[in-house]
Amino acid sequence: MKLYFSNSDFLRNFDRFLDRVDLSDPDVLTIEAHPKWISVHPAVLTFAAALALRAGKNVSFGPLTAKSGSYLDRMGLFTFTNQQSPYRIAHNEEAGRFIPLTQVRGATEQSRAISDLIPLLHLPPDKTNAINYVIGELVRNVLEHACAPTGAIVAAQYYKKNNSVRLGICDGGIGVRKSMAGNWPEKTQTDLDALKWALVPGISGTTRREGGTDNNAGAGLFFIKSLAKTTRDYFMIYSGSGIYKLLLSDARKKFPPTITADPEKDRHRERNDAPGFQGTLVAIDITLDSTPAFDSLLSRVDHVYSASIHERKKQKHKEPRFI
Repeated sequence: MKLYFSNSDFLRNFDRFLDRVDLSDPDVLTIEAHPKWISVHPAVLTFAAALALRAGKNVSFGPLTAKSGSYLDRMGLFTFTNQQSPYRIAHNEEAGRFIPLTQVRGATEQSRAISDLIPLLHLPPDKTNAINYVIGELVRNVLEHACAPTGAIVAAQYYKKNNSVRLGICDGGIGVRKSMAGNWPEKTQTDLDALKWALVPGISGTTRREGGTDNNAGAGLFFIKSLAKTTRDYFMIYSGSGIYKLLLSDARKKFPPTITADPEKDRHRERNDAPGFQGTLVAIDITLDSTPAFDSLLSRVDHVYSASIHERKKQKHKEPRFI
């Protein structure tokens, strides 16, 4: 496997990052980087860490000459790659600025990761509920359904200049399609099909029951996509050969954007020919200037969620039955 860190590996141009990705030979990982400047989204680092855990000790770096490469050290990438860092930096307190690469393998580590996220939001406690909920849902989904022996890898960064948080969650599990195919074979013919079906509220890989179960409502991905749309930011999910990326909504239109239960209706980019990744990567950008919309988000999402399930059940009863 090979990765290349450039000077602009963010969600807006994630396809360009993938152009240099080679996932053949999963037992070996080589990481190379731009010689003068390295600037990557935390999700890219979680992706690299998940691949490194799969490769074990067979990880190597090309020449790291960019001073900004010290970011890789501070985010903890060399710990996951079992490599000596070429940088010598002071590890200052990260609270309120970033969450370094963190491995989450159980409920205790999940709670700690969520607690570390709160200071990054720079918001009153009552404004963080929606974000904490959706992040917790995503991590819980990995622990319960991804069958990832190494758990979930989480990382986040706060950017003061534009008052935003960028966050990534990655695992090296079985992937979305395999997780859902048992109960939804007709909806998961391709990896991209599975991603879009997983984004529909009330759809869970644990049951064919629309609306999920009492313990799993199948709404984690829908909630986080809705959060990104509410703040007019990027959201992306990558698994297998499929990628679904929510694009920026038009800021000139009335606020807040309309939340829809159908991922096809959102302005997005999709592909089903990405390098085959055995696992799942979820990434989101959240602009905190839009926090007045957060309070209304849960009630609006709940309305769309309930209406969508009701409508699909109604249509299901209308379908002709042949005996």
